[in-house]
Amino acid sequence: MWFLKPKVSPSTMPVPLSHLSMSRRGFLGKAAGGFGGLALCSMLSGSPKSLSNAHFPARARRVIQIFCSGGLSHVDTFDYKPELARRAGTPFDPDGKLQFFASKPGNCQPSFWKFRRHGQSGIWMSDLLPKLATCVDDMAFIYSMQSKTALHGPGNFMMNTGQILPGFPSMGSWITYGLGCETDNLPSFVVLPDKRGLPPGGIINWGAGFLPAQHQATTVNVNDPDQPIADLFPPKSFEMATPARDRVGLSLLEKLNQIHHSPRTGFSELEARIKAYEMAARLQLSAPGVTDLTGESEGTKKLYELDHPEIGAFGRQCLLARRLAERGVRFVQVYCGAENTTAEKIRPNWDSHEDLPRDHGYWGPILDSGASALLKDLKSRGMLEDTLVICTSEFGRQPAAQGDAAKGRDHNGGGFTTWLAGGGIKPGTTYGSTDELGFKAVDKVVHSYELHATALHLLGLDHERLTWYYNGLEQRLTGFEGKGVIDELLM
Repeated sequence: MWFLKPKVSPSTMPVPLSHLSMSRRGFLGKAAGGFGGLALCSMLSGSPKSLSNAHFPARARRVIQIFCSGGLSHVDTFDYKPELARRAGTPFDPDGKLQFFASKPGNCQPSFWKFRRHGQSGIWMSDLLPKLATCVDDMAFIYSMQSKTALHGPGNFMMNTGQILPGFPSMGSWITYGLGCETDNLPSFVVLPDKRGLPPGGIINWGAGFLPAQHQATTVNVNDPDQPIADLFPPKSFEMATPARDRVGLSLLEKLNQIHHSPRTGFSELEARIKAYEMAARLQLSAPGVTDLTGESEGTKKLYELDHPEIGAFGRQCLLARRLAERGVRFVQVYCGAENTTAEKIRPNWDSHEDLPRDHGYWGPILDSGASALLKDLKSRGMLEDTLVICTSEFGRQPAAQGDAAKGRDHNGGGFTTWLAGGGIKPGTTYGSTDELGFKAVDKVVHSYELHATALHLLGLDHERLTWYYNGLEQRLTGFEGKGVIDELLM
């Protein structure tokens, strides 16, 4: 089967020319009205893969991941530390032995927001996230996350690919490789970047690495309804793009591709390009309908606060994530925050070195509104049962104050919080802990390996059997260091 361990690198295994040429002929033969008017529903010979291809019965059909880029402060949001409040103003490191990422530790700094218990589960959450606090009984919290790095780029790679170095397949790529797609009209893996730009590390965060190129993500710009996917449509002013001219061009392209491909039957990148062109053609029909939110009810638009000048952009990302998920997209990643720049007023992400009340005070309502709306919307539609929602950051922030005004916090790879919901996750659950100050994970430590293994398990995939032979090893998303699935989080 497709997921069994190959004896040779799949990238070198021959692909029958007949398969590719038939796909190409089918693609070009549908050109009845130019590239934008293709009748494309039957363009591919194969049907979408279903969850029957999994290793065992799945609890989740799809994943929506919210990534809070920059380093969300766990001690100001989810991880309640009363001892930190009791030691407020005292030296965090009286012996002067510690060095954080960018500074020496300052004094102990309790949360800038008050914590309260919420729901029947009584889970603690800060007042920074009041709407999300109403959802705690549907959520599970991992308080003991750890990263191998306190650098933004490698930290993003670690949480996305399981490796601190670039060039490895992302979780979304592994999932689409393992399960295929449920729809022929949309990509299996979609990324919705923050309106401010790409996260640290850029598009490598959702690359396919050594997996076939067809498994990399498609990025969608939710703030440009006319061009949600870059270069998908010709410019409106390009009047020369007529159906007749398209047919001539496509006919020539077919001949050139046949000539080019004949001696390259084992070239997987070429097959990926052909499939990408096929998908692009289908997207011309399907993408506008997915990204057009005008058909949503007024109640739904209000729930996601689409008209809010600051909150609305992330609300649109979360709403689009739901729309993509219900149309068969396997993995949707939503970024809350972009690449860091010099903070003139408010940081463009959660990297609050100078003024955490200012920066988290801005980003908190954005995450609070969009994430809570997504959970409530999924639940009301009966989709939360088979949709796994994950919210994480690349690392946390230190419990000690940073900066001249003592209002910031430095990077903390030693401990942070990730939460999950739906898709077979036990609701109202907490797992692991950091020490009494929130400095380091000490109980049931979790790395990306265990988080990824748990997500794959809920999708019906065994993380030890989902492999790809590369560089002399049977590579896998979870590497060779992890402890496996976190059973305590499962229903």
